[in-house]
Amino acid sequence: MAESPDWNQWRGPARDGQLSGAVWPDALQDRLELIWEQPHSASYSGPVVSGDLVFTTETIEKETERVTAHRLDSGEVAWDAEWPGSMSVPFFAASNGDWIRSTPACTDSHLVVLGMRDVLVCLDPKSGDQLWRVDFPAEMGTSLPAFGAVCSPLIDGDAVYVQTGGALVKLSLADGKLIWKALENAAGMMSSGAFSSPTIATIAEKRQLVVQTREELCGVDRETGNVMWKQPIEAFRGMNILTPLVIGDRIFTSAHSGRAELFEIRRTPEGNWQVDEVWMQKSQAYMSSPILIGDSIYMHLKNQRLSSLSALDGAIHWTSTPFGKYWSMVSNGDKILALDNGGELLLIQSSKSELEILDRIKVAENSWAHLAVQGDRLIVRDLKSLKVYQWK
Repeated sequence: MAESPDWNQWRGPARDGQLSGAVWPDALQDRLELIWEQPHSASYSGPVVSGDLVFTTETIEKETERVTAHRLDSGEVAWDAEWPGSMSVPFFAASNGDWIRSTPACTDSHLVVLGMRDVLVCLDPKSGDQLWRVDFPAEMGTSLPAFGAVCSPLIDGDAVYVQTGGALVKLSLADGKLIWKALENAAGMMSSGAFSSPTIATIAEKRQLVVQTREELCGVDRETGNVMWKQPIEAFRGMNILTPLVIGDRIFTSAHSGRAELFEIRRTPEGNWQVDEVWMQKSQAYMSSPILIGDSIYMHLKNQRLSSLSALDGAIHWTSTPFGKYWSMVSNGDKILALDNGGELLLIQSSKSELEILDRIKVAENSWAHLAVQGDRLIVRDLKSLKVYQWK
C-alpha cells in the first residue's frame, strides 16, 4: 500500500485521512472556487483519482450501478461502465439509502469497484474496459449482506483485499483469482459482511492487514491469511464501522454503543502475539473514522459532537456542541478539512484547548461520501452531483 500522490482509495493515499505537508489557506470563504459540477444519481462512495481522471459511482433507478470517469480539469466524461447491481436494504435502514456505498480503489492499470450485491468489478481506468469480475455470493456461496456490500477494497502490490459478505479475501489483481480467504462469518443480518474497511500497517515489526469484523479487531498475515491476533470489540448490532487508527504499535478504535479503546500489539519473547489494553474510556464513535494530529485523536461521536482525545491516556481535551450525523475528515498535520453530511465544509485548527473553527462554507447537499483532496482541488460527492473546487 505504497503512498501515491493521487487520492486513489478510501481515506486517501495511506487510508488514514492524512496529506502531510499540504498547504491550505486560513479561510474558505472567497478562497474556494467551483470549477465544474456534473449531475449523477445517488451514491455514498467517495470519489477517487488516477492521473488526470476522477472516478465516481452511482446507483441508477434502483436497477443499475455505474462508474464514470471525468477529466479532473474540465469535468468532461472520458468513459462510463455499468452493470445490474441494485438491492433494497431492511426497512429500518432505508433512511440511509439503498445505493452503492463502497469507495473504489485504483492504480495506473486497475480500478476495482465493489457493488451493493457483493460483486467486485475490475476495470481499466483509462478505457473503462472490464478486466474481470467476481460475484462473491455466486462463487463463494455466501449470503448477500443484508445492508449491501460496504467495505472499500484495498490494493497492495499485485493483490486486492476486501471484506465480503462471507469472509476477508485476497484476490490476484491481475485476474481476480482467489488466493485465500479468512475470518469467515456466519450468515445473518447481525453477523454477515463488514461495515469497516481494512488498512495495512507495520506493527511489532510485521507488515500486516489490520481488519475489523463486526465483532473483532484483528491482525492478518498478508501472505497466508492467518489471523495472528484478535481482540473482541463491543458494538451494538455489529455496528463496528471505523477504519482502525494505527499509532505505531498501537491501534485505536471505537464503536456504536461500545467504548473508545487503545490497544498495544506486541510479540512475546516466545514469538507469540499479544494484545494489551492501554486505556479505555466511554466515548462512542459511529460511522466517522478518526484522524490523528500529533498525540491527539479527533473523533466525531455517535452523539454528533466532535471530541479531541489524548492518544497517550485517553483523556478528553474537549468535546464540541452537536454537528451533523457524519463527518469525513482530512488533515495536513496542522489543520482539518471536515465535510459533514449536510454539505458544510469546515476548516479547523488543531488545538488541545477547544474546537477552533477557522472558517466554514456550504459546498454540497446530503454529502455522505468521503471528501477527496487532490493537490489544490477539493472533490465533493453529494447525492445528486460530483463537484470539483479549487483553492484560488
